[in-house]
Amino acid sequence: MKKVAVILSGCGVFDGSEIHESVLALLAIDRAQAQAICAAPDIPQHHVTNHLSRQPEAQARRNALVESARIARGNIVALSSLPASQVDAVIVPGGLGAATTLCSFATDGERFRIDPQVDSWLRAAHQAGKPMGFICIAPAIAARLLGPAGVEFTIGSDAGTARALESGGGRHIQCAVHNVVVDRRLKVVTTPAYMLAQRITEAEAGISKLVQAVLEMA
Repeated sequence: MKKVAVILSGCGVFDGSEIHESVLALLAIDRAQAQAICAAPDIPQHHVTNHLSRQPEAQARRNALVESARIARGNIVALSSLPASQVDAVIVPGGLGAATTLCSFATDGERFRIDPQVDSWLRAAHQAGKPMGFICIAPAIAARLLGPAGVEFTIGSDAGTARALESGGGRHIQCAVHNVVVDRRLKVVTTPAYMLAQRITEAEAGISKLVQAVLEMA
């Protein structure tokens, strides 16, 4: 059975992992008869947002691993304790946590960096030939990680976001919500999901294709 690391960044679209995207990825992995291993860096979230009011809670502090455990029903490990060699593939759901905690694209724009722990783990996975899938805004991580290698990726159709991410050397490809962009040379699959989706079924279509494409390369 193939093992897929699902890297989370918290619990909730406005400050962590997008819950629908995360669960749809887990469902698609299970339907493909593969095993999902949820993991998250054991670090503070960049920020905390009240998801009812959509307002930031400036004094609140939450841990990405602890909050991600909500999505994983407690079955999760710290990213630092999961060797990349022990999985066959990697998938990173979107949500603002992917662009603030896993990397700083949402706050730093073109000058953004990937969290050092996440960066080193993903580089190890890539160097070991593990295929990787990035959902929604998470392709920003792929653009920074593999931009110098000319990675092809998508975040949908937002021109400004695409230009900012292409500054690292990658190539953005416009993509419909139900489809994926597959860079077979670098083993990277991306899909827009809620960058474009207006309904959960629209997000599901692309995410299911992403999981299938990733597993085909694993």
